[in-house]
Amino acid sequence: MAASPRGTLQWEQQRAADIVRLLSLYRPLLDACVIDFFAEGLWAQLPPPWQTALGSAAPPHLARLLGGPEPGGPGPLWPLSLLAFAAAARALSFPRGPPGAAPRPPCQSRRLHPLLRRHVKPKKQHEIRRLGTLLQRLSQATGCTRVVDVGAGQGHLSRFLAFGLGLSVTAVEGDGRLAGAAERFDWELLRELHKAGGAAPPPRRRGPPQPRSALTPRGPQHIPGRLDPALPWGEFLLPPDPPAPAARNPLGGPGGAADGARVLVTGLHACGDLSPALLRHFARSPSVAAVASVGCCYMKLSTPPGYPLSAWVSALPGHELSYRARESACHALEQYRGRLAGGGSPRLRAHCYRAVLETLIRGARPGLRRPGVQTVKKAHALSFPQYARLGLPRVGLDPASIPLDSDAVGTMLEQQHKVVAFFSLTLLLAPLVETLILLDRLLYLRERGFHCALVPLFDPRFSPRNLVLVAARCPLGTVLTGLEEEDGSEDEAESPPEEQSPLAQ
Repeated sequence: MAASPRGTLQWEQQRAADIVRLLSLYRPLLDACVIDFFAEGLWAQLPPPWQTALGSAAPPHLARLLGGPEPGGPGPLWPLSLLAFAAAARALSFPRGPPGAAPRPPCQSRRLHPLLRRHVKPKKQHEIRRLGTLLQRLSQATGCTRVVDVGAGQGHLSRFLAFGLGLSVTAVEGDGRLAGAAERFDWELLRELHKAGGAAPPPRRRGPPQPRSALTPRGPQHIPGRLDPALPWGEFLLPPDPPAPAARNPLGGPGGAADGARVLVTGLHACGDLSPALLRHFARSPSVAAVASVGCCYMKLSTPPGYPLSAWVSALPGHELSYRARESACHALEQYRGRLAGGGSPRLRAHCYRAVLETLIRGARPGLRRPGVQTVKKAHALSFPQYARLGLPRVGLDPASIPLDSDAVGTMLEQQHKVVAFFSLTLLLAPLVETLILLDRLLYLRERGFHCALVPLFDPRFSPRNLVLVAARCPLGTVLTGLEEEDGSEDEAESPPEEQSPLAQ
């Protein structure tokens, strides 16, 4: 567990202050963008002893610097200042899961009913099962059986909570395409339940008789809408985009839910300002008994009001986080560390390719900086000229007018190991930024007297945003006790993967 529900406010405040102080010391590195590596001479900005050590470090030793296992063979002599920097970054970051476990890709979960696996990728299966277990515990602790899933997408979590766990679920989604897919998947599942029970397929959107199945026949209710963080909690639900008929706010008005019942609110990888909006509505709404929020896309946060939320972090000098710093917090550190530990995956060359391309772009058009170049698929399997011929037209440049195999380009490509080392340094700060953002949210709730905790709920090796913020109006001891042990061994395949829908996420 990353943060205890009984943690003292003073301890958490001190941790936030220490993180802000450390980030301020390394602000140039925090705000550096690796695609500027050659164009802005980022390597030369590092302390000379760091350059010497990092320039000779093999990928497995860089992985160790990021907290990976000790590699065999002699490594570089790290400067004490670099070791202190890495140790401080790791010590102040929230733990994200058991370190050192052998990487293993997610697989079909035998812990989910086969009908709940349809259209759901293994990663999402892992997430909805783990978050579902937590929400089930919250339901038991609070006496609430109603759940509002905000930003429900295609309804994978909502479907598991309703059909699999028997909770009453309202799924709120502003994207009509995703909401339509969710309702279609619900209907498909109901049809299969009826087949298993020997009943005729039900009309869409209507509950069927009870079939002989481990699943319940009651699916989630889908409401089109989106959250406006600026509105009071009782008025937060807006029409979707494009507009649809007005929907009833599942949290009701200022007096509570429409029928006086309380609800649990959740958001699985709620992007940008959506996560802090959920926390604000929980804090203001007596109808919301508890909230479980998993954040995502920190670079989309407005600053403020999405960050900072707490009075404490707002008052810390230097608490500001640039777009680049917030973007860095979304990286998959464990995945990158795995590539380094494996001796240097070919995928590591992608950052070097983009940095060289940025230099060529600025040379051809000096006023153009960091243009959006859509991801080139399997860039690591291409030569640089092949990569550049795909990337340059996307920013309006003719590859034929730019020398792609010059000596200057070759010299930059030979420095790939330096690009990898520099990017590894920036990744050391990424968990610190995420910790500060989540700690700010935790402090916001603590300042208002709520019980809350941060829990590393998912396996970070394939679910990088794995920390869930749990808050309730009652103590969380019974909710969190034994949560890690309950999961047991990793999911194993029970049967060959079902065919994935093009809409599966």
